[in-house]
Parts: sequence; structure tokens; C-alpha cells
Amino acid sequence: MHSQISRCSLLDLLLRHPPNRRYCLLTLKQLQQTHSQILTNGLQTDHSVIRSFLALCVHSGRVDYCASFLRENGPPCSNLWNSTIKATAEAGWEQEALSCYVKMLQQGACPQKSTFLLVLRLCVASHAVGFGEGVHCRILKMGFGFDAYLLTGLLDFYAKNGELRSAETVFEEMPKRDVVAWNSMLAAYSRHGRVEDARKMFDQMPERNTVSWNTIIYCYWRCEDDVEARRLFEQATVKDVATWNSMISGYCKSGDLGSAWELFEQMDTKNSISWNTMISGCVQSREFGKALSVFNRMQAENVRATEVTMISLLSACAHLGALDVGRWIHAYIEKERLKVDVVLGTALIDMYMKCGSIGAAMQIFHFIRRRNIFCWNAVISGLAMNGLGEEAIDVFLRMEKENMRPDHVTFVGLLSGCSHLGLVDEGLHFFDQMSKKYGIEPRIEHYGCVVDLLGRAGLLDRAQEFVETMPMTPNGVTLGSLLRACRGSRNNLLKEKIIKQMMDLDPSDGANYVLLSNLYASANRWADVEVIREMMRERGVQKTPGCSSIELNNVVHEFVVGDSSHPQFERISKFLDDVSKKLRLLGHESDTGPVLHDIDEEEKESSVRYHSEKVAIAFGIMNTSPGSVVRVVKNLRMCSDCHAATKLIAKLLGRKIILTMAQQRKMAAWCVLLRSGYDPFESTSNLDHSNREAKIVKYR
Repeated sequence: MHSQISRCSLLDLLLRHPPNRRYCLLTLKQLQQTHSQILTNGLQTDHSVIRSFLALCVHSGRVDYCASFLRENGPPCSNLWNSTIKATAEAGWEQEALSCYVKMLQQGACPQKSTFLLVLRLCVASHAVGFGEGVHCRILKMGFGFDAYLLTGLLDFYAKNGELRSAETVFEEMPKRDVVAWNSMLAAYSRHGRVEDARKMFDQMPERNTVSWNTIIYCYWRCEDDVEARRLFEQATVKDVATWNSMISGYCKSGDLGSAWELFEQMDTKNSISWNTMISGCVQSREFGKALSVFNRMQAENVRATEVTMISLLSACAHLGALDVGRWIHAYIEKERLKVDVVLGTALIDMYMKCGSIGAAMQIFHFIRRRNIFCWNAVISGLAMNGLGEEAIDVFLRMEKENMRPDHVTFVGLLSGCSHLGLVDEGLHFFDQMSKKYGIEPRIEHYGCVVDLLGRAGLLDRAQEFVETMPMTPNGVTLGSLLRACRGSRNNLLKEKIIKQMMDLDPSDGANYVLLSNLYASANRWADVEVIREMMRERGVQKTPGCSSIELNNVVHEFVVGDSSHPQFERISKFLDDVSKKLRLLGHESDTGPVLHDIDEEEKESSVRYHSEKVAIAFGIMNTSPGSVVRVVKNLRMCSDCHAATKLIAKLLGRKIILTMAQQRKMAAWCVLLRSGYDPFESTSNLDHSNREAKIVKYR
């Protein structure tokens, strides 16, 4: 027998489980007990109690219980059904909300206008065109065919689901069109890239508001017409912060960071979107240091950062290898209680993986409950780039058990991991399974990974055959992998052929000219060396200088090869000279192959000794305590001498050294772990919540 409780105590029970609190959930048994108490106390007609109970059912994941409760709770009540549908939709249960709508109609309850609008929005989110058309019929059947709000909702539904002709029909049949209807149709044309129709509609509008101006400006940005977008911006009779944000976003996406910054500085009022857009623009333009500076200024002006801010900043830290700053951002997220959903969680995983802190990345991964494919890919690719190919395979197998379907990015990570560990059979198995098991057609990047896999294993003939039988033309990355596979070969004709192909693909890449020049020099073909150099001068091609960065006390120090402007350069030079002598005693001979061959051997050794990554490593070792990890990020691939020398330095000095390569366009899935008792699953704790600034110091 259920205990008797008063109406107030029951309401108190429901209020102690507010539906917007994720941790206040009830089991089915607890819901049934509460249901019983409602009936026992005769509160089934008290709508305030029932509404709270239904909301609690929804947020406990028991939408089906709501429907059965409403069916058994006497005559159909439209208000309660409408409240349930709204609560279900707000909880993120789109399909369940649509199901509630169907059950509501089956019971004979009448939807309200607001319910129709909500269901139409759900149809947009679910791409349920047929369902929405049924809602349209129901609206007409109930006599709402001339309701301006519902017609605007229908127009929006058809437009966003790609049914532009139906949207036009609804618009044309509207007895009275307000500015919202005009804006909806204008946005529909803009969304579908019909610029001329959008402009014609904009010019015909009897009334325009800021949404109208923002939409047409955005329309021109979508078709990359920045001139007309700017002209309309200057002509706009009404502007709000969204208008300015739209222009700034357009300039950022087009790569014109200077114009974006100019408008940003002119803004009288900035909101968090303004700041986020500018930070994101800096990251997209690879101005990572500037992104951190904008964030520092954002904090100084007391603008609260959002999850979007953090995602952009974490991307900047990942590219800079700024682990300490990344940890501070993580601490900021916890301190400000920002929501770590799968998107922000994936950004944290990506940052920690690219900074070599695998333990912290795995902690975040285990914390995220609902993981999507991007989250799994971040872990698999991260483990692979950190040389943990077997662990990457284990995560993939676990992903399969959880019925998460892989995509093409998943297999890039797997093949990369197999390549670094020399797992030839496993890599070829995964490549074969892509199309046979998962129906994923391999792309150029997958073929490139297989070429790298075979090349690293010393299987040059198989790698060459694989390239020749590829169903598409190899790109520069694939040819570069094949060229590296030729390193131990004396087949200079093959090397020359590959390099020339690379030059044809990217005539502006100075590294390819240097490779060919060095190849000719090694064969004493000095006349050809001069031809290549003259070609570089005529085409204005220059080799991208090697640049390495290291973070120390929240300051990112950048070193460029051949530069000696750093205040500690004399100490660094002496340190490298001493280390070089010790490495010789260990049997290390400098590999001067990458150096131009028309200088003497002593100059060649001196040249490779002061490569930017070695200078950054020396600076890191000199300025950190013994036993601490040294993390360096380089813009180009390491040469063979630096690779071998860094391994020996790590062993000689008992240091963990992590070298990551960040290419100009993307972070490559390649990282060398140079271990001295390295624990790949090191944990991070005691994050500092103090307010610290990050700086970029460049020495050139």
C-alpha cells in the first residue's frame, strides 16, 4: 500500500528532480511509484503536477511512459500533449517528439499552432519531408491555411529541406506577407545559391530589417563576391552586431584577415560571436599566436568565452604544440563549467594527442559518454601519430564492437599507425577491408599511406608497382613516400623521374628543386645543378626554411634554420657542439645527404648541426629541469640526421623528446616518440587555474 503524501510534498518531490538537471534522473520503477502517488492523491487533474511529472519522464529517457500515461489519464488534453512534445524536443529527442505528435492525433487531441511550428522545425532537423507534408495537410484540415505564422513555418520547412518550388508556392499563395515571410524566402534563395533570384526579391521587398540586409550580404559571401558584399554592407540602412559579424566572418573565410581585423576594430559593440569569429579566423589563417593574443584581449574586456572559443583556441595550441597553454584552457573550461560535449571533447583529445600527452587525451575520451565518429577518429589518428599503432588498432576493434561505422578518416589513421610500426600485413588487410567490408572506396590519401607502409618496410618494388597500378594520378605526398623508399637505392633514374613528377605537380615547392639539385650533385652533374638553380631564380621559387617551435613557461619560442638572433644562441651553439662530440663517441656519423653538395664536408656537418629542431631541442633541454619532457613542433619533415641524432640525444641525456611535424596546410599524422622510459598513458593532474597569458616569440 502506497504511503499517503500531500500535494505539496509531491510537488516538492518533482521539484527535487528538475528536468533540466542531467543528473536528476529516475528509473522506470521510481516513475511508476510517483505515478501511483499521483493517482492515490487524486492529483491526475492537477496540470501543474502532471506537467512536471511528464517533463521528468522525458528527461529520464521515458518518452514512451509519457504517451501511455496521457492515454490512460482520462479525456485527451491538448495542453499536456503539447507540453510533452515541447519537452521531448527540447531534450533532444526529435524522433520521439514526432512519435508523440502521432500518438496525440491518434488519441484525438488537437495540436496548437505552436505545436505545428515545433513539429515543422523537427521535420527540418530530421529531414522528414513526407512527415512535414502530412503536417501541412493537417494544418489545412484544421482551417489554419491562411495563418501567416504557420505559412511562414511551412515556407521555412520546404526551403530548408530542398523543396524550393514548394516554398515558392507557399509564398505566392500567402494572402499577406510580412517581413518575416520575405526574409524566409530570401534566405531560401540564398541557401540554394540562387543569387539573382535573391537579389531580385531583396530589391522588391516593401520593408527591410537587419535580417534582410544580413541575409543578402551572406548570400554574396556564399558566392565569394566580396566586392558586392562590402558595397551592400556600406549601403545598409540598418546594421546590428550580426551585420558586422557576417562581414568579418566572410573576410576570415576568404583568407583576408587584414580586412576582417579592420572591421573588428571599427565595431562599437562586440559580442562573443564577434570575438569567436576573429579567433577562428586567426586559426584558419594559421596565425595561431594572434588567436591566443585575441583571447587574452577578450578576457581583459571581460567577455565570457564560450565552447566555440575553446575549440578554436585548442586548435591553435595543437598546431603550436603549446601543451601548457592547452592545459590552462582545459582548466579554464572546468573552472567556467563549460559543457564538454562530444565536439569540445574531441578538440581536447586532438590537442592533447598532437602535443604528445596521450594519457590526458585518453582520460577525456573515457569521460565522453556519447562518442561520434569524429571522437573515435581523433583517438585512432592521435595514437597512430604518436607511434602507437597497435593501440590504435585496439581502439578500432573496440569501436567496431560498439557498432560505430568507420569512415575514410578512420582508415587513414589505421594505415598511418601500421606504417610507423612496420605492420605491413595488418595495413594491407585494413586497406582491403575498406571496400570489401565497409563499402568505402579508397581515396588518394589511403593509397599514399600504403605506399608509405611498403616504402618504410623496404619493399621498394612493391611500392613502385602499387603506385603504377593506382586508379588515380599520384599526388605529391604519395610520390614523396615513394621517393623516401628509394633512399637506400642507387637507382638515380627512378629518383629523378619521381622528383620531376613532384615538380610538375607543384612547381612552386622549392623543396623539390633542392632534392633534384642534390641528386645531380651526388652524381657530379654540376651543370644540371646550375640549371636547377637558374630555374629557381627565374620562377622566383625559394625553399621554405625549416622552423621549429617549443613552448616554455607559456611562451612559444620559434627558431628558423640559419638564424642566430636568439639571446641564448652562444650557449645553444656550445651545447650542440658538445653533444655532437659525444654522439660521435657513440658511433653517430652525420648524414649530410640533404645538404647541397658543392661545399666541403665540414661545412655540411655544421649545417645539419644547426637545423631548427636541434636548436629548439637544445634550448628546451637547457631551460627545463632534468627528467621533464621536451616537446618540439616543426613545419617540415625531419631529415634523417636529425631523426637519428635526436634518438641518441634522448638516450644520452635521459630525456623524453617528442617531435611533431606540422605541415603548412595541415597537421600531418606523423610523430616521432624518442623514449627514455616513456609511458604513453601518462596522466595529467593538478591543472593550474591561474590566469596566464600565452606569447609567441620569434627569432629570425
